[in-house]
Amino acid sequence: MKKIIQIARLELSLLFYSPIAWLLIMVFFVQMILTFIPNLRSLLHLQELGFGISFVTDRLFTTTAVGPGGIYALILKSLFLYTPLVTMGIISRETSSGTIKLLYSSPVKLTEIVLGKFLSMMMYNLVIIGIMGLFLVFGTLYIEHVDYPHPLVALLGCYLLLCAYAAAGIFMSSLTTYQVVAGISTFMVLTFLTYIGGYGQRIDFVRDLTHSLDIGRRTEVMVAGLLTSRDVIYYLVISGIFLAFTIARLELARTSRPFLYQASRYVWIVAIGLAVAYTSSRLPLIAYYDATATDVNTIVKPVQKLLKDMGDEPLEMTEYINAMDATYSYGDPLFRLGSIARWEPYLRFKSNIKLKWVYYYDNIPGAEYHASNSGKSLKTLFKERAKSLDLDTADFIGPEQIRKLVDLRGENGRLIIQLKYKDRTTFLRTFSDGAFWPGAPEIAAGLKRLLVRPPKIVFAMDGYQRSVDKVGDRDYKMLLNTKINRTSLINQGFDIDSVAIENEEIPQGIAVLVIGDPRVAFSATALAKIRKYVADGGNLMVNGEPGKQTVINPLLEDLGVQMLAGTLVQRSRDFSYGLVTPRLTKDAVQMSAALAEPYAEKGVVSMSGVAALSNGGKAGFKTEPLLMTDAKTSWIKKGSFVLDSAALVFEAKNGDQHGTFPGALMLTRKINNKDQRILVSGDADFLSNKELGRNNIKTVNGSFAISVFSWFSNNEFPVDVSRPEGKDNTIKLSKVGFKTVRVLYCGVIPVAIVLLGMVLLIRRKRK
Repeated sequence: MKKIIQIARLELSLLFYSPIAWLLIMVFFVQMILTFIPNLRSLLHLQELGFGISFVTDRLFTTTAVGPGGIYALILKSLFLYTPLVTMGIISRETSSGTIKLLYSSPVKLTEIVLGKFLSMMMYNLVIIGIMGLFLVFGTLYIEHVDYPHPLVALLGCYLLLCAYAAAGIFMSSLTTYQVVAGISTFMVLTFLTYIGGYGQRIDFVRDLTHSLDIGRRTEVMVAGLLTSRDVIYYLVISGIFLAFTIARLELARTSRPFLYQASRYVWIVAIGLAVAYTSSRLPLIAYYDATATDVNTIVKPVQKLLKDMGDEPLEMTEYINAMDATYSYGDPLFRLGSIARWEPYLRFKSNIKLKWVYYYDNIPGAEYHASNSGKSLKTLFKERAKSLDLDTADFIGPEQIRKLVDLRGENGRLIIQLKYKDRTTFLRTFSDGAFWPGAPEIAAGLKRLLVRPPKIVFAMDGYQRSVDKVGDRDYKMLLNTKINRTSLINQGFDIDSVAIENEEIPQGIAVLVIGDPRVAFSATALAKIRKYVADGGNLMVNGEPGKQTVINPLLEDLGVQMLAGTLVQRSRDFSYGLVTPRLTKDAVQMSAALAEPYAEKGVVSMSGVAALSNGGKAGFKTEPLLMTDAKTSWIKKGSFVLDSAALVFEAKNGDQHGTFPGALMLTRKINNKDQRILVSGDADFLSNKELGRNNIKTVNGSFAISVFSWFSNNEFPVDVSRPEGKDNTIKLSKVGFKTVRVLYCGVIPVAIVLLGMVLLIRRKRK
C-alpha cells in the first residue's frame, strides 16, 4: 500500500505542476457558474413575485424539470469531456519515454503501478467534486432547511462516474505511446459509453446490451436521489474491468503469449465482472437508500402494504398497444426502458411482477382510417401504417387473436395496461393529458382493486335524472365516467352502474345509491324500495333542485330533512344571482381530511340554482352541514323571478328570508353494525360537467365531490398517495446578497484558482 501511495503522490505532483489540470478545473468551474447563477436568479425572481418555490435544493442542484435546471444534473453530460486530457499521458508517457522499462525492472508490481496511478486520478476527481461542492456550500448558508443528503448522493454518483471514466482513460493510455492518440481514443470510448444507451431500442437483445453499457444513466438515478447497491457495484465493476484490462495489457506487452491466451484473459476479466454485476442486480440482493427528504423515489407506505398483502403470488402487468391508434408511439419498443423504469419502484417491494407487452392491430371506432370508412381492408391499412412507422409486422397479432386474449371493447383502441393477480384483472388506462401514463394514484387504485371488492356507485335512472354517460353541461360524465380523464372516479378505483328503481331491485353491497335531480315523482313502489334500502342501512346521496321540492321531499321524510320552499340567491357584481357559492364547514373536514387545506383557504363550491335545506335532524341520525351560505350576500327568494333582468332585491313582504343556510347536509348513524352515510344537497349541478369545468371562479367542486365519494367508500378509494411538503422552500438572500454571491462565484473563487495554479507552476519552474 505504501508504494501505491508513493506512486499516486508522484502522479499528482506531475499533474498539478502542469497547466492542463488547472485549465480544466477553471473551465469546469466556469461551466458550472454559467448554469448556477441564472438558475439562482430565476428562483429568487419567483420568490420575489410571491410564487412558491418548494424543494429549492432539488431545483437548484439536481432537477432538470424546472427552470434552467439543477447544476449537478446538467453537468452530467459534460463530465466525460474532462477525463481524456488528464489520463492521456498517464501510461503512454512512460511508454514513449522508455521509463516503462525501469518500472518493469523495479521491485514494484504492475498491479501497484496501475493502482497508484488510478489512486492519483481518484484524488484529482475529489478535487473536481470539491469544486462542485463549493456550490453546495451556498445551499447550506442560504437555503432554509436545505436537504443535505440528496445533493451529497448526487456528488457521490458524479464521483463514481468520474472514477469509471478515469479507469477507462488509463486503459486507453496503455494501448499507445502517443498521448494525443490516447486522448482521442479515450474521448471516443467515453462518448460511446455516454450515448450508446439510445441505440437499438426496438430489438430486445440489443436494447438490453446498450442499456447495460450506458454508463451515465445510473448516475442520473443517483442525482435524482436514489442510491442503490446495484449502481455502486456497477461502477466499481466497470472501473475494475478497465484496471484489470490495463494490468493484463502491461503484463502481456513484456511477454510473448499466444493470441488465444491473451484473448481468454480479457474474456475472463469481462466474465467475472459481468457475473458480479449480474448477481448484484438481482432484486432481492439490492439495498436502497432514498436520499430525498420526502422519499420521492419510493412508493408510499399504503402502496407498499398493498404489494405486501399480495404475498408470494405473482402480479402480471401487460401493455396492449394498438398500431392503428395514435397512442402507439408511447408503447413503441423505442421507449420500452421507460416502461420498465415506471415499474421499478414497485419491483423494489415485489420482485415477482411480470412485465409483458402485446402488440396488435384493430379498428378504432370513429377513426377516419377505420376499414369501413376507407374502402380498404384492415390488414391493408395496417401494412400501410407499419410501412410508414418502419415496423416489423411479424411482431403484431390481428383482431381475432387479441379478442381471444382480452376484451378491449369500449377502450377505443387506446394503449391500455392490464393488471392480473390470481383470477382477478383490472385495467390501468392512459390519458389525454401531458403525463399520459397512469400515475401513482391510478396504479395504487388498480392494485387495491385486485385485493378488495371495488366500491360501486349506482345511479338511479328513473325520472329523467342526470346521466353519467353524457357530456352535457348538466350531466356527470366528467367526474365519474370519462375514461381518458385520470381524475374520473372510474380511474380511481370505483365501479359505476345504474338502476331503474321502478322496475328493478336496488343492488346489495353497493357503496352508495345516487338520486340526481329526478324531474317526476317516484311511484309508491319505488319509494318503498328506497325507504327499505335506507332502513337496511344503505348509503344514499340525494341531489335536488329548486322547484322540485314536491319530488324530493317524500324521499327525505324518514331522514328528518326537507328542502325549503324558494330558491337561494346570492348578490354578485359579475355573475347571475342564481349562482351561489357556499363555503366548506368544519364538518366537511371531519368528513374528509383532504378538505382541510381548502377549508383553511375558505374554499367555496359553486352551485347553480340551489334550494336551502332544513337542519332539524331525526332520532338516530347525526346531521351536520357541509356547505353554508353567507348571510351578508345571500337569502332565500320566494315566488317566481327572472334572473336575466333587473338585479334581485330582498322582499320581506313576499316571504324572502335572510340568514345562513346549508346547501348540503351530511347524515350518519350506526345501524346493523356499520356506519350509514347519507348526503343531501339542495343542488344537483355541483357535480356537473359545467361546474367542474368552471374557470371564472376559483372553486373546490372537484375536491369536494371526490371527498364525498371517498367518504361513501369508507375512505378506501381513491388511495391516499400524498407525500409531505418539502421544508426547503425559502432562499434567504436579498438583492444585495445575490450581488455578493455573484461576485464571489464569478470573481473571487476563479481568481483564487488562477492564483493558486500560477503559484504552483512558478515554484515548479524555479525548481
